[in-house]
Amino acid sequence: MSSKPPLETAFERALFRSRWLMAPFYLGLVIALALLLVIFVKELIYYVPQILAFDGASMSANDGILAVLTLVDLSLAGNLLLIVMFSGYENFVSKLDIDESETDRPPWMGTVDFSGLKMKLIASIVAISGIQLLKTFMNIGRAGYELNPDEAFWGVVIHLTFVVSGVLLALMDWLSAKTDKH
Repeated sequence: MSSKPPLETAFERALFRSRWLMAPFYLGLVIALALLLVIFVKELIYYVPQILAFDGASMSANDGILAVLTLVDLSLAGNLLLIVMFSGYENFVSKLDIDESETDRPPWMGTVDFSGLKMKLIASIVAISGIQLLKTFMNIGRAGYELNPDEAFWGVVIHLTFVVSGVLLALMDWLSAKTDKH
C-alpha cells in the first residue's frame, strides 16, 4: 500500500493516463503518410512518361537524376514519419501489441529510445536537406533556371546548421552515456 494521500494518487494516475492524448497525433501522422504517398504517386506518374518519351521532350540524364532525388526525398520523409510514429507511440503511449513472431516486423521496433529517435530524426533531416541542396546545385547553369545566390547561400547555411546540430546531439548522447557509467 502506498502512503500517499488519495488525491495525490488520483492525480498521478490521471497524469499517467494523459499519455493517451498523444494517440490522435500519431493517427494524424498516419494520415500525413497517406498524403505523402499520394504526392509520391503523383510525382511518379508525372515523371514516367517523360522518361519513356523518345522524342525531343525526353528527359535528360540530369533531369532523371533530379526526378529520382525528388522520389528519394519523399521516401525519406515517409521513413521519418514511420520512425516517429512507431518509436513515439511505443516510447510515450503504449507498446505495440504485435505478435513477436511477425516476420515483417522491423528489427528496430521496440528498441529505439528517445535518444535513438532524436538521432534518426536529425539524420533524416540532414539527408532531406542535402537532397534539396543537391537539386539546387544540379540546376545551376540550366536553361530556364535562374540561380538565386541568396537562396543557395541560405540553403547551405541551413544544411550546415542541421549537420552541426546532429553532431552536437550525437556528442551530447555520447557524453551522457559516458557519464551514466560513473
